[in-house]
Amino acid sequence: MSKITFSTKEIKMLKRNPNVQSVSERAITYTDSFKNRFMDEYLGGKLPRQIFMDNDFDVDVIGIKRIEQSAYRWKKAYEKDGLIGLTDSRKAGSGRPLKRELTPSEVIERQEARIKLLEGQVELLKKLEVTERRLLNETKKLEPSRVYQLISETIEQNGFKRMTKYFCKLLEVSRSGYYSFLQAYTIREAREQLDLEAKEIILEAFNRRGYKKGSRSIKMILENEYNIIFSRKKIQRIMKKYSIVCPHRKVNPYKKIAKATKEHQVVPNKLNREFKQGIPGKVLLTDITYLPYNGNSMAYLSTVKDASTNELLAYHVSDRITLDIATKTIQKLMNNKKVIIHKDAFIHSDQGSHYTSPKFQRLLKKYGLDQSMSRRGNCWDNAPQESFFGHLKDDVDYQSCKTLKELKAKINHYMVYYNNYRYQWNLKKMTPIQYRNHLLTA
Repeated sequence: MSKITFSTKEIKMLKRNPNVQSVSERAITYTDSFKNRFMDEYLGGKLPRQIFMDNDFDVDVIGIKRIEQSAYRWKKAYEKDGLIGLTDSRKAGSGRPLKRELTPSEVIERQEARIKLLEGQVELLKKLEVTERRLLNETKKLEPSRVYQLISETIEQNGFKRMTKYFCKLLEVSRSGYYSFLQAYTIREAREQLDLEAKEIILEAFNRRGYKKGSRSIKMILENEYNIIFSRKKIQRIMKKYSIVCPHRKVNPYKKIAKATKEHQVVPNKLNREFKQGIPGKVLLTDITYLPYNGNSMAYLSTVKDASTNELLAYHVSDRITLDIATKTIQKLMNNKKVIIHKDAFIHSDQGSHYTSPKFQRLLKKYGLDQSMSRRGNCWDNAPQESFFGHLKDDVDYQSCKTLKELKAKINHYMVYYNNYRYQWNLKKMTPIQYRNHLLTA
């Protein structure tokens, strides 16, 4: 109990306050309604001193110690028995019986007051129970920072200002960690803003020229075309954070065509996986892949690729997989004035029937091209060509094409993009044409 005593003038002043039930020289009895209101505002985050001042109490007259003692006592009673614990029971439990019996109206009035208190307590418990279940369901397999965020949002939205300790214990996280999380709010906001700015830049590079890209391609585009340097780790973090997903390579189900006749001849593996010989126009890789479109239609793509520069030198699209698809590709290669063929150039392919055909082999001899073949059933011996087909199928939406003409237009567009604008990590972050010119200059 506080040692402050009240003068006659102060007692009269306190009695005029509607929140005071009775007052003597040494003690004040507050009304139940004021105690209930005090707890509502206290749980809402207000300080005890402020609550007393807002309810017309003079803090200098009452004394801060008396206010703190009352707040402590009411808080303990509320935690133990809820709103009922704030009811003044001293008169009922003093052992002094009333001199008169209560009237029926007084009995009803007291019962209604008790019912209201119980209803308020039940509503609070229901609200708390729903909040507990939601928090426990939402925090399964979440990182602590996300749990702290949930606790903060729950306290703000539902007004559980004095229940931080309870929620941290319920969700098994550190209370000190939660307060550190709140203190770092400004830093997180600034970091989030920087991430959003980086996201916009990365998205621009991701969708550059209409084809989706991975972190390596994005890094090279930012450096070469935007003069922006981001580390690959940062790009990968931003892509993961904002669900920017690049196309994933798919397994190539292309089945090699069986030999047509015994006239077909297989030649040795002259290349032996030495793809990067640093000489443009020498190691020429070729292969055929299928391109289904318009539901049940099928087209086929034959290409010739420079193994040293990754440049696509010639290609041919057809709706038939006859021998002509391979021979026309070679003819296009030799008729391309921009392509400089090395004197020791050779064509490397798999052991498909197109390439073992006598007609195809005679065509190569006519143009002075040597020939090399992968080992039987070994796709790694022609890996760069297989890799190109995989990237093309990831990047080009060929299946949505309605006609062969539309499909050819998309392939033409992609070939220009691939040779001139698609930066590649293993080409010193250059495009195929840039790297070819670099090798020729060197």
